[in-house]
Amino acid sequence: MSVLDRHLVGAAAGTEPRLSIAMVGTRGVPAHYGGFETCVEEVGARLVERGHDVVVYCRRASDDDDGDRLSEYRGMRLVHLPALRSRTLETLSHTGASVAHLVRRPTDVALVFNAANAPYLPVIKARGIPVATHVDGLEWKRAKWGPVGQRYYRQAEALAVRFSDALIADAVGIQDYYTERFGVPTTLISYGAPRVQGDGDPARLAELGLTPGGYHLVVARFEPENHVDVIVEGYSASSASKPLVVVGSAPYSDAYTSRVRSLADDRVRFLGGVWDQDLLDQLYAGAHTYLHGHSVGGTNPSLLRAIGARAAVSAFDVSFNREVLEEAGRYWTTPADVRAVVEASEADPEGTLSRALASGMRADLYDWDLVADGYESLCFQLASLRSKAGARV
Repeated sequence: MSVLDRHLVGAAAGTEPRLSIAMVGTRGVPAHYGGFETCVEEVGARLVERGHDVVVYCRRASDDDDGDRLSEYRGMRLVHLPALRSRTLETLSHTGASVAHLVRRPTDVALVFNAANAPYLPVIKARGIPVATHVDGLEWKRAKWGPVGQRYYRQAEALAVRFSDALIADAVGIQDYYTERFGVPTTLISYGAPRVQGDGDPARLAELGLTPGGYHLVVARFEPENHVDVIVEGYSASSASKPLVVVGSAPYSDAYTSRVRSLADDRVRFLGGVWDQDLLDQLYAGAHTYLHGHSVGGTNPSLLRAIGARAAVSAFDVSFNREVLEEAGRYWTTPADVRAVVEASEADPEGTLSRALASGMRADLYDWDLVADGYESLCFQLASLRSKAGARV
């Protein structure tokens, strides 16, 4: 009887078999950065609760004493390995070390995050470990990568298609891209939307001199494809009475940061990075509107956090954002559009409140338990491939 067959029988009897699952290619957990890390933490912890053995490969923050690092978190076993401190080599160097460790201690299934790690897939496959790759968004479109980096990402996508037993997409738009470009299927498993209670804690917001409902909000890394400059320019041209609060920074581009700041007037407040998650949640929940400019990354965790906080959202007009928001959103592409949606939101507070409530209804569709269901089902299917060499999920 195959692992998948045993899963079906076990599910009926309430005694599903236990799998060992490796999660590779991210910064690791606890999640402090990015959608991949949040997904690893939320899904990994739920898989542990369901009886699976989960190992997560984590990047060392420094070369300090190993005793300062967690060996376990929320039931997941953690392996901390080094990485080169370089924008172009950090991910690949850490994944290389992780794969070298994994093949010496193989698991039933490997989940690799980020198509950029695809060059290591043949090594995992050669060890007989079925592997799924979460391919992320269209990384090669990001302006921070020059021509060499963009070519690398395009080639890595092709390697992921060739050597993965399954591909995971977090948005229909990503599924469509892999179907059109490579003619291959993907498994659609989106992210979950964390739920934030209340309408913004007045005490936490007061720490920043803000009040619930008294500001517009942007949360984004300062990168061209996140369109922070378009938001700031459009807002500054508006007659808005509520300030614009900008959370985020530019890890690699001082020039872009300078451009964004040059477009701002005195109603724009730059907070930099906010690493206090409770404070950040209260900023989302207390915003009059949330302006979302991300355009290339698939289903975006910041957008999901905004709808989980029941924020009224105006988003850059791309398929990924429309997929999440549908009729709950308002959409823009130019500074003039931003100006219009900001002014309209302040002129129609009741309509803005209705959109905020609609955001909360959209958030109900993005549930981490359902996400974990999708990953668990896929892991059982992958484990069954050990007896079906050459198959693809």
